[in-house]
Amino acid sequence: MSSALLMSGGLDSTALLYWLRPELAITVDYGQLAASGEIRSSKKICTKLGVRHKIISANCRAIGTGIMSGNPASDFAAKAEWWPFRNQLLVTLACMLCIDLGVDRVLIGSVRTDAEYMDGRKEFVEKLSALVSSQEGGIKVEAPAIGMTTEELIKSSGVPPPILALSHSCLRSEYGCGECRGYMK
Repeated sequence: MSSALLMSGGLDSTALLYWLRPELAITVDYGQLAASGEIRSSKKICTKLGVRHKIISANCRAIGTGIMSGNPASDFAAKAEWWPFRNQLLVTLACMLCIDLGVDRVLIGSVRTDAEYMDGRKEFVEKLSALVSSQEGGIKVEAPAIGMTTEELIKSSGVPPPILALSHSCLRSEYGCGECRGYMK
């Protein structure tokens, strides 16, 4: 069984990478303003932990909304950083890469507090996994920390502070702004 982790370089994906040690980490540059910071952090963390790292680029900024894209927020947005169908997009892109690599599990870093978004809920992950696994490759989607808070995940993972310090949680900048919701989980 081979697994890949969607790696944003943030606290949650960093803790999951340390804890679960998947064979592959995938960072997606989908046009988010913080992409270069996420990629830089993810590369450093993967190098330190000896995990193979791949980057997918698919610029979707023109159809993104809110502070992560630099575009006005959607009328449907509950939060300024909401980007419609983002997790579905990221998982689909990751699975497209994984099918030829023989990966059969894609792990995502959703935690309990992500349930305020439709695509951060356990039911969404289960439905997405059922959809993805019914297609070529039979890949499963899992959110191993979906019942935990970020703090609980960090404690459970045992990730050391020097590794965690390499993470990038800013939602709108290559370097941490210290003001966006990425810091207020």
